[in-house]
Amino acid sequence: MFGIDVEFFPILIGVLALYLVPSMIASYRKHSKATAIRILNILAGWTFLGWVAAAVWAYTENNRVE
Repeated sequence: MFGIDVEFFPILIGVLALYLVPSMIASYRKHSKATAIRILNILAGWTFLGWVAAAVWAYTENNRVE
């Protein structure tokens, strides 16, 4: 169709899933700053430093009072 092979899509989905790991971790842990972590992950995650910062932040202690 557009010169994209069908084999490309599973690779794209895999790369996208790895890219969004910090967001998924924050959501799974119900982190109090999950929205901010998602924003950092989406906007700065393409840099290795931004992705690592979002991942570390997602693993930090959750301060939400339930």
